[in-house]
Amino acid sequence: MFHKEGAQSILLGTCITAIVLLVSDNLIDTSWIKMTIQIIAIVFLIIILQFFRNPKRTFILNEDQILSPVDGKVVVIEEVYEGEYFKDKRLQVSIFMSPINVHVTRYPMGGIIKFSKYHPGKFLVAWHPKASEENERTTIVVENKSFGEVLYRQIAGALAKRIVNYAEEGMQVIQGTDAGFIKFGSRVDLFLPLGTPINVVLNQKAIGGKTVIATKA
Repeated sequence: MFHKEGAQSILLGTCITAIVLLVSDNLIDTSWIKMTIQIIAIVFLIIILQFFRNPKRTFILNEDQILSPVDGKVVVIEEVYEGEYFKDKRLQVSIFMSPINVHVTRYPMGGIIKFSKYHPGKFLVAWHPKASEENERTTIVVENKSFGEVLYRQIAGALAKRIVNYAEEGMQVIQGTDAGFIKFGSRVDLFLPLGTPINVVLNQKAIGGKTVIATKA
């Protein structure tokens, strides 16, 4: 199963691969050169298909849990000052996504979208300390009864050139469902209320819509 955001790229990649296979088969006589070109073309298509995969997952809805919004590795757990929306201290949990991870973004909790804003910016490597404030990014705030307002931020990386965000202010969203997509390596930051019990540790692998990041205090 593939994400809808990959439809154009998959179609283009399939066409390019088919053309390369056809041309090389008819115009190249040297077998090893022909085989090398065809293998590269097929690997190219496999990489595109792998990147846009969207595995079907079963979600257990729980208002008292914050689920990981993406697949990746937990790289930050610390108390920070969040200056865009809350303008006070929050508990930040950041998840880094490599190019081989599933890049679907999922709502970490259900509730009402209170804030959704896109910011153009730089393309620093996603783990750079200033990436959260200077890179291209979107900021989304979801509110429910258990946690109040929770902010998550999609951040482009050095390779990510497009962030897709489906959240619109006033929407009622369901935990674990499709919230957007980030193309190529990137990062998602969660900003939680201080004192929120955290269920993950640094360098832990997180699975979007599955791994419990935090629970209600």
